[in-house]
Amino acid sequence: MGLYTAFSGKDASLQLKVQHSLRNAQLSLWVDGDPAYSGSLVGYTKKKFGLIPSVQGSLSQTLAVTPGTHQIRVQITSEGGVREQTISGDFARNGQQILSVSASRADLSLNMQSLDWQSASAATEPASGSKGWFTRYAGTLMMTVAGSIISALTGFALRELPKQIASRQVEAARSLNNQPGSD
Repeated sequence: MGLYTAFSGKDASLQLKVQHSLRNAQLSLWVDGDPAYSGSLVGYTKKKFGLIPSVQGSLSQTLAVTPGTHQIRVQITSEGGVREQTISGDFARNGQQILSVSASRADLSLNMQSLDWQSASAATEPASGSKGWFTRYAGTLMMTVAGSIISALTGFALRELPKQIASRQVEAARSLNNQPGSD
């Protein structure tokens, strides 16, 4: 197997990730028209919110491919019929692409993403480390502080306002009583 891989030049990989809501199905995958994978999909019943039954299943498989651009065709056959989609992907030498497949009785969708791009962007982010954390949560932190200040001022105003109104009424009454000719 190692010799075959070494001589065939399949030094790129395709990571197949399938999420589905099918009880039983057959998955077939072709790369440039050549069969590359075939397997069964089995779903299990789970209850949403503890009440509503739903079927869920997943599959993960890594396939060796040659570097270059490839057309990938995915076909799912189930009791709901046959669904098929095609997507293309660019595979770099020693690189990996992730093919995310989402399948239900009525729908099939494919999404291709490169792991090389993720690792390249992740390599540039650690330099901002704590600054990245602060900028991500600064808005939430500032809103919390502002909310606390507004809450404290509102509480102070509600507690002190009746006292101020009462003292002004008392002052107004005294000034009326102390005016000449008010007797």
